[in-house]
Amino acid sequence: MDLETALQACRFLHYAAAMALFGTSAFLAVLAPKELAERLGERLTMILVAAAGLAAATTLAWLLLKSGEIGDGWADTLNPALITSVLTDSSFGRAWQWRLALAACLPAVFLLGPRRLPALAFCSGLLLASLALTGHAAMMSGWPGLLQRGNHMLHLLAAGAWLGALIPLLPCLAMLGEASPFPPAGQALRRFSTAGHVAVSLVVVTGIANTAFVLGHPPADWSSPYQALLAAKIGLVGVMTALALTNRYFLVPRIRLARARSLWLLSCLTAAELMLGAGVLILVSLFGMIEPT
Repeated sequence: MDLETALQACRFLHYAAAMALFGTSAFLAVLAPKELAERLGERLTMILVAAAGLAAATTLAWLLLKSGEIGDGWADTLNPALITSVLTDSSFGRAWQWRLALAACLPAVFLLGPRRLPALAFCSGLLLASLALTGHAAMMSGWPGLLQRGNHMLHLLAAGAWLGALIPLLPCLAMLGEASPFPPAGQALRRFSTAGHVAVSLVVVTGIANTAFVLGHPPADWSSPYQALLAAKIGLVGVMTALALTNRYFLVPRIRLARARSLWLLSCLTAAELMLGAGVLILVSLFGMIEPT
């Protein structure tokens, strides 16, 4: 595997882990009633631990691969002098110092007992938002740069809240389909339906703003790899939005009329949203390394 492909894979794994960690922990800490949070927390512990470990590991791996990209390839991914230079002499490195500190905090959060979910949502949210301090989101300086980075932070958090929350939503739907439905699961579904409106709306609005900041116009030049991949991402997000609206306005109201079928369809479309979301993250991992022209 060449260095560029490894960096693209690392970016994808990091985005996926950070968003899964933030969205899942935020769902359990904010949207799920206490009884449901405790039950789901037990079921999803391994997912949370794995996501935290992967987010921390890929934070470090991203730095090492970036050092190799700046240097002479794989040999420089473990060059202490070059890594130190990247950390101290570049805007990427200075941002990454904070990101490494946040990543190091993630394992310690699991020692907090009942308070771990709010703390995990907070730390993983900071780690996710801090991605806006590097890359295309850090192209501008002054007030325009601050607006660009702030907008991208909001975009990342909204996307993480949307995608990551779909993970605990699936077992919630399964609980509602049991012979004796678990009432707190229904309460969480109603809360998610409301919060989902906010998350999806923010993803769309901040995504449009991101495109305006970086390109200044809609992606219409198919000869540009960046614009072609960005347009594909926009298309996938459009399909995800359509699925989310179908879930909220077509299937959720029909749960009382045809519970089993509606919940089955909700689960299928939720899983489809997750798969499309993974496709979006793959595209972001690719065009995030291309010059935006």
